[in-house]
Amino acid sequence: MVSISDALNEIITNYPFIEEGLSKGIVNYSAFAREIKPQVEKRLLKSVKDGAIIMALKRISDGLSKERNKGGQNLNLTDLTVRSNLSELTYTNSATFPEKTRLLLENTSNKRGVICTFSEGIRETTFIMSAEIMTEAKRIFKGETLLSNINNLSSITIRLPEEVVYIPGTYYRILKMLAWENINIIEVLSTYTELTIVLENKNVDRAFTSLKNLGTF
Repeated sequence: MVSISDALNEIITNYPFIEEGLSKGIVNYSAFAREIKPQVEKRLLKSVKDGAIIMALKRISDGLSKERNKGGQNLNLTDLTVRSNLSELTYTNSATFPEKTRLLLENTSNKRGVICTFSEGIRETTFIMSAEIMTEAKRIFKGETLLSNINNLSSITIRLPEEVVYIPGTYYRILKMLAWENINIIEVLSTYTELTIVLENKNVDRAFTSLKNLGTF
């Protein structure tokens, strides 16, 4: 039999910001209870009083708060590197693409200050590169299917301690902060201890400030 708490937990997963608000105790229980009451009753197949939903929300909020305090990590994100004047190219993968990728990396490896990194998916490959090598890249990839070309980008690379690799929700907390600030992310790249976020130039200052202020989360 489905309980009110079961129904609420299922509903709250569709409201990620509400879940965060509950964990911090800043959600108006009465207003939220009235908002989701029809969904709760639909799952329980019966009428439910507002008070019962409010009490269940308070219990869930207490549980989320304890979990948040227990799992919080003191990560002062001070090791941030900003790069500007970037562009993104995305191509459809093909039989000739690997050799052309090798050629591009070989031709740009000795150019000082130039960035060229890529992420290969099943059907497509995305390059993040310095705008100054865009012309050369397009020349090398001539004949390939270009899916997207986005200019005027910057990136923020976050250096994280090794232990973070085994802490659930680390990336979620960082990306959630940017979502709260309504900052759009163009691309996310990661290695063992580095997370790189690619954004439009107009958003990089706000994103940098938000990440610097993240502190304990």
